[in-house]
Amino acid sequence: MKRRDFIRATGAGAVAAGGLMGTAPAIAGRKIRWKMVTTWPKNFPGLGTGANFLARTITELSGGRLTVRVYGAKELVPAFEIFDAVSRGTAEMGHGASYYWKGKSEAAQFFSAVPFGLTAQEMNAWLYHGGGMELWREVYAEFGLLPAAAGNTGVQMGGWFNKEINSVADLKGLKMRIPGLGGEVLRRAGGTPVSLPGGEIFTSLQSGAIDATEWVGPYNDLAFGLYKAAKHYYYPGWHEPGTTLECFVNRKAFEALPKDLQAIVTHACRVANQDMLAEYTARNNAALRTLVEEHKVDLRRFPDDVLARLKQLSDEVVAEIADKDPLSRKVYDAFVKFREQVVAWSDVSERAYLNARQD
Repeated sequence: MKRRDFIRATGAGAVAAGGLMGTAPAIAGRKIRWKMVTTWPKNFPGLGTGANFLARTITELSGGRLTVRVYGAKELVPAFEIFDAVSRGTAEMGHGASYYWKGKSEAAQFFSAVPFGLTAQEMNAWLYHGGGMELWREVYAEFGLLPAAAGNTGVQMGGWFNKEINSVADLKGLKMRIPGLGGEVLRRAGGTPVSLPGGEIFTSLQSGAIDATEWVGPYNDLAFGLYKAAKHYYYPGWHEPGTTLECFVNRKAFEALPKDLQAIVTHACRVANQDMLAEYTARNNAALRTLVEEHKVDLRRFPDDVLARLKQLSDEVVAEIADKDPLSRKVYDAFVKFREQVVAWSDVSERAYLNARQD
C-alpha cells in the first residue's frame, strides 16, 4: 500500500483502531527525530527486534518524516527506568511490559499478563473491542503517557528450575525471577520472587543467586542459553498466558505531531503487535525441538495439584488488587467480566478444536 493511501485510509480511524489518540497542529515539511528506550537487551530476538520493527515501520511509513532510534536497556537509561524517562520527556517512546510498573499503578498489571487470565487472542479482543484500551489510557493518563499494545509472546513457558517441582511444598523457599502478579502468587506459595531485567537472568541463575527463572519461551530461552544454567524446563506458563508488550508515548510529543503521523504511530503499534505474536508462534517450534533433542533439556508439565494451588492463589491475588484504589477496581471488574464472557466462547471454539485435533 502506498504511503499516501495508508495515511488516507487510517487517518480518520486512529482512535477506533485501539491505540494512541490526540489532536495536533498542522506541521508540514519538518523532519522529526524520536528516541525509543526499551527494557530489552539491544537487538534481543523477538522482544528487542520487535521494538526495532516498530521503529522501522514508523520511519518507513512516514517517508522519513518521523524517524525513531531505538536504545536497548542501559544504553540511555536502565531497563526499569524507561517509564519515568518517557514521562519526563527524556525519550519520546518506551517499549516494555506494563507489569514492570506496578509501583506506579497497581492497575497497570492487567494490561500485560494476569495469571490464568487471557490468551493473546483474548487479550487483543479485550483491548481492541472490549474496552480495555480505553481503560489502559485512563491508567497512564496521570503520567502523561499514551499506551498501545505493541507485541505479544503468546503463552509462555513455566520456567527453568534447578530442582524438580513435584508438589506445592517444592515452591517453598524457592528464589525465582518472576515479575508482576505471578511473582506475588509465588510469594503466597512460600517462594521468593526476584525482579531482574533480562540481561541479568543467566548469570544470576548460573551463580545460584536465584534457583529458578521464567523468561519467555523456547525462542528467547534458547537465545539466552538458559539450558546451560538449569536442567528442568516446566510448562505451561500459568503466570503469563498471553503477555502483551507495550509501546508508550509521551503525550505532549504525540500531540505535537501532525494527524497523519499520529495515525502512522498508532497503526504501526498495531502491526507490531500482530507481527510479534506471529513470530513467536513460528520460532518457538524449532527452538523447543533444539532444546529437547540437541541440548537434552528435561521438559516437564507442572503437576496438577501444583497448578490447582497456583490457580487458587492467583484468584486471591488478582482480586485483592481491586481493593487498592478505585481505578484498580474499575479495571479489575472490566477484566473479570470480559474473561467470563470470552471463556464460554473459547470453550466451544479454540479449546474444543484443539482437543479434537489432538484426538
